Amino acid sequence: MLICVPEVLSKSDVAEFRGVMDATDWEDGRSTAGAQSALVKKNEQLPPNGEVARALGRRIVSALTSNPKFVSAAVPLQIFPPLFNRYAAANGHYFGIHVDNAVRGDHLTGLRIRTDLSVTLFLSEPDEYDGGELVIEDNFGSHEVKLGAGDCVLYPSSSLHMVTPVTRGARVASFFWLQSMIRDAHARSMIYDLDTAIQALVERLGRDDPETVKLTGIYHNLIRYWAEV
Repeated sequence: MLICVPEVLSKSDVAEFRGVMDATDWEDGRSTAGAQSALVKKNEQLPPNGEVARALGRRIVSALTSNPKFVSAAVPLQIFPPLFNRYAAANGHYFGIHVDNAVRGDHLTGLRIRTDLSVTLFLSEPDEYDGGELVIEDNFGSHEVKLGAGDCVLYPSSSLHMVTPVTRGARVASFFWLQSMIRDAHARSMIYDLDTAIQALVERLGRDDPETVKLTGIYHNLIRYWAEV
């Protein structure tokens, strides 16, 4: 399941983020890559344990957990502290085909999560750079993702994916992982589809419609049945 969530951050928030990030020193992005990923990764990142990354990351998590579409798609249990990367054409940056680590640990907090979903939050507008598409492979083929600044995409961490070489400008983004309460990807997809249908019925029939109430009960009972907390 690949889900795009628009306007997680406002354009003014993005501008503020970029101003803070541009004034901060960056480091080699391979420091947070696994052994396999490090062989195909060439980019820069904000120091993951630095105060800038942590402060901006907290704002992203707050925005995401207040976003109904994100919560519906992810049913998040734990969200890894967001990281930030930059792919610059001048440095020939790219990230070759890889799969994310199954488990991620945070040295500062001791948090360890199973990576069910990967998240990329775009912090550059598409017309700011050429190339830099996030390419995600699944059973239905390859999907290229290049969203507006402030928008994000969620996709299974088990997917093979890559960032194509940036040939003009710079691609700036936040990336991170989460562990869902619903471990099974198929069950999580059904939960999302059910919630989306319920919300559409609420708009048409109202929240107190008997059938809407019944479906809402089924939704919560399925969460209760599948959830790991």
